[in-house]
Amino acid sequence: MEKQTSQKRISSISAVFPAYNDGGTIASMVAAAWIALNQVTEDFEIIVVNDGSSDYTSTMLEEVSTRYPELRVITHPYNQGYGAALRTGFSASTKDWVFYTDGDSQYNPLELINLVGALRDGIDVVNGYKLTRNDSLMRILIGRAYHYFVKFLFGIRIRDVDCDFRLIPRRILEEIELKSNSGAICLELVKKIQDAGYVFAEVPVNHYSRKYGVSQFFVPWRIIRTLRQLADLYWMLVIRKEHMHNKKIL
Repeated sequence: MEKQTSQKRISSISAVFPAYNDGGTIASMVAAAWIALNQVTEDFEIIVVNDGSSDYTSTMLEEVSTRYPELRVITHPYNQGYGAALRTGFSASTKDWVFYTDGDSQYNPLELINLVGALRDGIDVVNGYKLTRNDSLMRILIGRAYHYFVKFLFGIRIRDVDCDFRLIPRRILEEIELKSNSGAICLELVKKIQDAGYVFAEVPVNHYSRKYGVSQFFVPWRIIRTLRQLADLYWMLVIRKEHMHNKKIL
């Protein structure tokens, strides 16, 4: 990898990982994040939100916590959804920048260095986009259909709204009010940041096949909930434009 020359641009950073039944991957994600964070700043924290996992995620986090004092674990007593876990992690963050990705190891936290390297004057947020999607054919097709559907419906300008690999200033997260509990939070997040006038940089990132666990998206009741939230978001963000009248982001 080409050596980054802008790694010290950020003063401090919180790395947030929502985790649900990620016992087989969360330890390696924390370890990789610790390595990457040490290369971009001297002031960082790692926050894992255990969203009511029923596997051995809690046990792994207890063990990992003894090795990494920078790790903070927040546990939801029951599964509240991907969006709820992210909102908890964002609210708990205390550093100037917030990086987040999933706890299932389909993205490599070491590539955070590339996000930081994309920072320059005039750039507010750095968004990853998948080079290729290493999933089943059905997930690839559904993911592609979802991407074009929401991009057209919501006027999204970035190339990959569904890539959960982002670097965001905490001040922006404090300015926008996120409400989604499901995976629809990614769309809500990008739309509100975009409509607030902030500028994205986009960086290619690798996407890996799932090594442990089962995707939570392709559960019928979760799909139904996500579709309902998409409809609610369309009404709120496109028709009524409620967030545009919110004094917090003006």
